[in-house]
Amino acid sequence: MMTAKEMWELFAAREGVTAEYEAWAFGGAPDKLADLTLKGIKTATASALIWYETGEEPMPREGSYSVILNSGEEAVCVIRTTRVYVVPFDQVSPEHAWKEGEGDRSLEYWRRVHEEFFSGELKEIGQPFREDMGVVCEEFELVFQP
Repeated sequence: MMTAKEMWELFAAREGVTAEYEAWAFGGAPDKLADLTLKGIKTATASALIWYETGEEPMPREGSYSVILNSGEEAVCVIRTTRVYVVPFDQVSPEHAWKEGEGDRSLEYWRRVHEEFFSGELKEIGQPFREDMGVVCEEFELVFQP
């Protein structure tokens, strides 16, 4: 396996890309979600807006690159963000849930697992889960895998 830096350098040299990149793992089940990304099933993700509002994380941007890591911090692939938008949790669309590629890909499944995940994250900072909380929806394409 490669480090994020090694994978990025290989991708950037091969594609002539000079952009910056972020390296991160999907929350909850990083290995499973990285595998869905490699298979082309997972083409979207979602996160709580509060993490960007507090400066914990940089807001994803269209056209930006990310090296996806597994649970062992090893690089799995490179993705490019194609769309970013913010909606209340209770307005995430069935289409977005499908693009996330998890479970049976239904909105009901998405809401159940994301309410549980976001509730756990928010509890750590003393915030309650709310149906109207902001969710950053990010769509991406797989651009490189070794």
